[in-house]
Amino acid sequence: MSLKDRLTEDMKQAQRNKDVLALNVLRMVRASIKNKEIDNRGELDDAGVTAVIANAIKQRKDSKEQFLQGGRKDLAENEGLEIEILMHYLPEQVSEERIIERAGEIVAETGASSAKDIGKVVKPLLAEFKGKADGSLINKIARDILGE
Repeated sequence: MSLKDRLTEDMKQAQRNKDVLALNVLRMVRASIKNKEIDNRGELDDAGVTAVIANAIKQRKDSKEQFLQGGRKDLAENEGLEIEILMHYLPEQVSEERIIERAGEIVAETGASSAKDIGKVVKPLLAEFKGKADGSLINKIARDILGE
């Protein structure tokens, strides 16, 4: 079963269970997928669907942070619940320790030594952990290792 089919089935199940939050989140993601397909003029494969879901999670994390800064804990909590629902559709996330370990290996391989070499470390990490780790976490780890 493709990821799109799984989203559709889970949306139907949320509708049967009268789970309004899950239903709304899944509808929004399916609409985003459809919009991306229209833009690309073709169907998305599982990797494309995963990218759309990861983007939706990133947007919700940003919104959650903004709501917390604005003192709206109720809205931030809602964003957190939406993130939890969407996380079920991403591949298993890589641990921070594994990213640190792999970043150290890449630094040794490439000879990166300063902040200006950040691209030599971040680019292969993003390619290796695409969909399995947050890009901002990868960037932060690389900056920490290179001493920026």
